[in-house]
Amino acid sequence: MPDQLSQVFAALADPTRRDLVARLAVGDATVGQLAAPYDVSLQAVSKHLKVLETAGLVTRGRDAQRRPVHLEAEVFDLMTKWIERYRQQAEERFARLDAVLAAMNDTSATPEEGQTA
Repeated sequence: MPDQLSQVFAALADPTRRDLVARLAVGDATVGQLAAPYDVSLQAVSKHLKVLETAGLVTRGRDAQRRPVHLEAEVFDLMTKWIERYRQQAEERFARLDAVLAAMNDTSATPEEGQTA
């Protein structure tokens, strides 16, 4: 069974699911409300929501007759921490490269011995 991070990235690989997440970031909505802008069946949207639910990105509640879908924003912390770790490593590599290039530039800019400036 894949880890949660893999499930989250796989769920977000689909543009329709990313759009559903973006719309749920604004507020909870029912399956019918989420399906309205798409030219697909409620069942198709429900399948997309099931993938998001399995990944832990959404939950479905019960509010009298309504069954709102709720975005679980805490899952984004997991993604953010993973991305941040690699972003920091990349920044450190670029900083080292900048230092090497600056040192190379400094040595090539100094006049050679015996020459006058």
